[in-house]
Amino acid sequence: MNTFDQRHRRLQRARLYAIIDTGYVKPGREVEIAEKLVEGGVDLIQLRAKKLALPAVGDLGKKLRAAIPASGPLFILNDHPQLVNGIGADGIHVGQDDLSVTEARSQAGAGTLVGKSTHSLAQAVAAEKEDADYIGVGPIFATPTKPDYPPVGLALIGQVRAAVRVPQFCIGGINEETLPQVLAAGASRVVIVSALLRSGDIPAYCRRVRELLKVVRQ
Repeated sequence: MNTFDQRHRRLQRARLYAIIDTGYVKPGREVEIAEKLVEGGVDLIQLRAKKLALPAVGDLGKKLRAAIPASGPLFILNDHPQLVNGIGADGIHVGQDDLSVTEARSQAGAGTLVGKSTHSLAQAVAAEKEDADYIGVGPIFATPTKPDYPPVGLALIGQVRAAVRVPQFCIGGINEETLPQVLAAGASRVVIVSALLRSGDIPAYCRRVRELLKVVRQ
């Protein structure tokens, strides 16, 4: 089995996606946060560093790669596909206003997973046609992480699930309190950002969320 197939199989089993957003994490704590997310059993960890210069993103990515076991969570880089090989990331995530899936995969390498953010049913369907390996669907609720995007609401979850076959990770304002609503709407995979990063006990928070997700495991 080649590297891409191995990554794809792990992606199919994934349910809990965490993002280390440098807008929420104090400089120097990124590795510590990654280690706690690994301990908590998340399935994917993304590095999102929107305000860092390219060399700094590369350096931080290498530090996180060293902290995330190869057999642990998939490590995804937000944007900058040209850095993927140097960092050793498993995948790249692009937004609607970023590169196409084809361009991102071309720059990152054939064995790289490519995810894409979507904010409507039409965008979700289009991302699948682009051959995205997974999509983000949201923001489900209003979130300070994406203040420029209005919430899409719970109804979109079922609509996308009925129309799209690639793994769908619901994102935006999801936390331990809102998660039951998201699962009831048809979600089986979620991204949690600020609630995890601001938790006083990240591993415990992850484990509680994983228990809720087990109920809807497919």
